[in-house]
Amino acid sequence: MAMKNWWLWLLPALAFTACQSSKKVVYPADQVVPTEKSLLWKVSANGLKKPSYVYGTIHLIPKEKLEFSEATRKAFDGTQRIAFEIDMKEMTNMRTQIGLMTKAFMAGGKTLKDLLPPDDYAFVHEKLEGKGLPTSFMEKLKPMFLSTLVTSDEEEAEDVSSASMTSVEMELYKLSKKRSMESAGLETASYQMAIFDSIPYELQAEMLVETLRSGEGAGDDYKKMVDLYLAQDIQSMQAMVADESFGMEQYQDLLLNTRNQNWIPVMGRMMNAKPTFFAVGAGHLGGEQGVIALLRKAGYRVEAVK
Repeated sequence: MAMKNWWLWLLPALAFTACQSSKKVVYPADQVVPTEKSLLWKVSANGLKKPSYVYGTIHLIPKEKLEFSEATRKAFDGTQRIAFEIDMKEMTNMRTQIGLMTKAFMAGGKTLKDLLPPDDYAFVHEKLEGKGLPTSFMEKLKPMFLSTLVTSDEEEAEDVSSASMTSVEMELYKLSKKRSMESAGLETASYQMAIFDSIPYELQAEMLVETLRSGEGAGDDYKKMVDLYLAQDIQSMQAMVADESFGMEQYQDLLLNTRNQNWIPVMGRMMNAKPTFFAVGAGHLGGEQGVIALLRKAGYRVEAVK
């Protein structure tokens, strides 16, 4: 009889194995920071019934260079929700966009002329006019927001037209809409705009001047970033983002690390509710304070997927 029911002895072992797969994973200290080159990462264990995925994006890339791998499409199809840094449904809403523009202006009626020495102001004014931007309007914007607009303009103008460029987030959002997939955000657009208010306008203005003085170098940096992205080298991308701080090293935690840390509990709640495909800037993934390392420290099994 004992031999006939030998399989009963396996039940405790099988139950233990199943339980183990959902328990917290403890990584050795030297394995917490990822070394693999990959944009796609599978997240499991730590109570998750089904795996979720983290995918590194880049905000601007030539359409001809963007191609989602078979593994990425399979992971995407295996999830029930997509989550961006900011919900793309929110970012494509006209009311949201208008609301953000009202928050893009400096408080107290300040302008660039108030923040910069005469020579630097004349330089920025000339550059904005040369780009065909309405300076009377632009110089009232928060300099960091203006830097983002100018940088995007430079990147598009390097060797391709804006019509041939795309955003990885937008392409993923299009795929999610075809599947009638729920979308979400790890933070709000208002929160990102509030970050600008945490950095002195004077320092933001210095960053704007540095950005414009970089000239062709800015285009070279963009090309290097795209090359690193296509090579799936998230470590080098993270290092490059950290190096390009334009004297804002003291705000590195605010701009990158704190945001990464804030995302982890939000991601945990989302993953526990349903399998989720997270699409965040690839520069957020690598390094000791990157999303992959933080998820591993939180007890998740995080594996590179090729």
